[in-house]
Amino acid sequence: MEYVYAALLLHKLQKEVNEANISSVVKASGAEVNDAQVKALVAALADINIEDAIKAAPVAVAAAAPAAAEAAAAGEEKKEEKPKEEGKTEEAAMEGLSSLFG
Repeated sequence: MEYVYAALLLHKLQKEVNEANISSVVKASGAEVNDAQVKALVAALADINIEDAIKAAPVAVAAAAPAAAEAAAAGEEKKEEKPKEEGKTEEAAMEGLSSLFG
């Protein structure tokens, strides 16, 4: 997973996503580099437009999971407690997540 994060970080910084750069980022994080995994990732990303892949990622699924957990927790709360006010709308939360990736 750290290799994918390294590739996303390099893409965000507009650096070339290659074996040397990914290895450098992973080493800088303190993890050991597996050259075979780095080569496999670079080969897999060769024909992929990372920007398009990020835009097509199912962000709504990631945002829906915490909302479902909050709803379940709210059902267990005592009725005496005041319900929590949501500071962000779902759209604002989605925008915040998408800003992490470009």
